[in-house]
Amino acid sequence: MSAVSHLNYGLWRHPDDQSWRYNELDHWTGLARTLEDGGFDSLFIADALGLLDTHGGSADASLRTGTQSPLADPLLLVSAMAAATRHLGIGVTVSTTYEHPYLLARKFTTLDQLSNGRIGWNIVTSQLESAARNLGLDAQLPHDERYDRADEFLDVVYKLWEGSWEDDAVRRDRAQGIYTDPRKVHPIRHQGRWYSVPDAHLSEPSPQRTPVLFQAGGSPRGQRFAARHAELVFVAGANAAGIRRSVDAIRALAVEAGRAPEAIRFVAPLAVVTGADDRAAADKLADYRRHYDVEGAIVHYSASTGIDFSTHDLDAPLRYQETNSNRSLLTHLTNDPTRDRPWTLREALAPAHGLGRHKTLVGGPSTVADALEAWLRETGTDGINLAAVVNPGSFADFAEFVVPELRRRGLVAERPATPATLRERLFGQARLRADHPGHRHGVAA
Repeated sequence: MSAVSHLNYGLWRHPDDQSWRYNELDHWTGLARTLEDGGFDSLFIADALGLLDTHGGSADASLRTGTQSPLADPLLLVSAMAAATRHLGIGVTVSTTYEHPYLLARKFTTLDQLSNGRIGWNIVTSQLESAARNLGLDAQLPHDERYDRADEFLDVVYKLWEGSWEDDAVRRDRAQGIYTDPRKVHPIRHQGRWYSVPDAHLSEPSPQRTPVLFQAGGSPRGQRFAARHAELVFVAGANAAGIRRSVDAIRALAVEAGRAPEAIRFVAPLAVVTGADDRAAADKLADYRRHYDVEGAIVHYSASTGIDFSTHDLDAPLRYQETNSNRSLLTHLTNDPTRDRPWTLREALAPAHGLGRHKTLVGGPSTVADALEAWLRETGTDGINLAAVVNPGSFADFAEFVVPELRRRGLVAERPATPATLRERLFGQARLRADHPGHRHGVAA
């Protein structure tokens, strides 16, 4: 996240953490180069559009602890990071609730052009009441309605990206003075419940046309949305079994929607603390834990779920409450069939081992690689979303100690000599699969 800290609560205070430089461009271009040199497929940047003010009824604790506040616009970082790299994919979050599809289509087309096809879009519908208030609404739209609106939003951008410009519309014919053949540029004539977009896409097609589509919906409605639209799904859960249930559920829904099971890749979040050997990694974890801020974790969890946990006993069982925010986060901890009781806040956010909500792997190269292999097998996921404990140190450590071992085991491919689009890297093709709903809007698919 383009913030002082996101999920590594309080770690901005650690001397090795550089996240406080989030508003310096060379922090981001340096991170991008670290990831590219380390063999990462992509950098994923989360975002939000409001201050975290659920905890205690104000944003004071969020501001004081540096938890997701202050927060800069991640979209403006992407072109600089793309210019500093040749292979790294960059996924960035933009909300369908507070953006217009005509404007978003141009922004992502431009970024995909400037990066030579390395852009992904993380589709969210937003979950903060503070965002709704400050962006013209009295309160958030109802949870499921946000997804209904997002479905139409996606239909509009598919028409713009896939169906408005034919593949050979751009001629660049200097002799005849024709840049674009106007007969091959088509108005989309969209008239729906929420959007009216009568005309053609403002931008010529980019290498991928549609950016790689990321999504993380975990509620029943969010899973149906992911099953229809997503190519890469971020899945979370209280444990490996819970993540596996989500993976299986979304794959089954994708099949119902007419897509192949392999049309979607799944990644789950993990934190990794590693070093030259197990002892070095354990020493690092002990050092990091001294800086971990439980209050920051509760501030973030309160905002995500829409429930003020400021007076909640850390050791009291969590109970499910229907909210208009992120329902899946609370469901994971209150309806875990592998346990005989719900989780407590302390167990979830201040575990005796590890750091916060993410599963944390600790050890030297072989220990971490063994754990990663088991994790992928147990969860049914295709990769990991590596969450930083310290930034950029967590990524640099993973690249130095773990990636060579994963390559030795055939779990991480060597980087291709020729740069590829992000979709080619993930799926072997630059354009949407034929079973994706966006594909049917293509004029020359």
